[in-house]
Amino acid sequence: MCGRFALKAPPTEIMRHFGVDAVPEMAPRYNIAPTQDILIIRHPWREPEARLEAAQVKWGLLPSWAKDTSMAAKLANARGETVAEKPAFRSAFRRMRCLAMPCMNPWAHISASRYSLLSSP
Repeated sequence: MCGRFALKAPPTEIMRHFGVDAVPEMAPRYNIAPTQDILIIRHPWREPEARLEAAQVKWGLLPSWAKDTSMAAKLANARGETVAEKPAFRSAFRRMRCLAMPCMNPWAHISASRYSLLSSP
């Protein structure tokens, strides 16, 4: 899994596509990294019957047992095959899922230089 993605959709398009009432104002960004602010779509976790909402959060997971916030950068991605079993992700996977605005940005090595390739659905 890559460690970067982009946010380029305007708020009105996000509101229309996901049926949310409001979207936090965020400028388009094309190289979002772990620990930075991102836009997510979620059900309010304490109100499972509520409508979807858009929220601005920091990208990463801070487990309840972590001693400091630097752990969040290390837990930015999980493998789909093991996310339900790994202690760091298990509880959040069961109760607090969300959709991050995807537009993957994997790194490519071209003639000894690193280039960021932007792809979108």
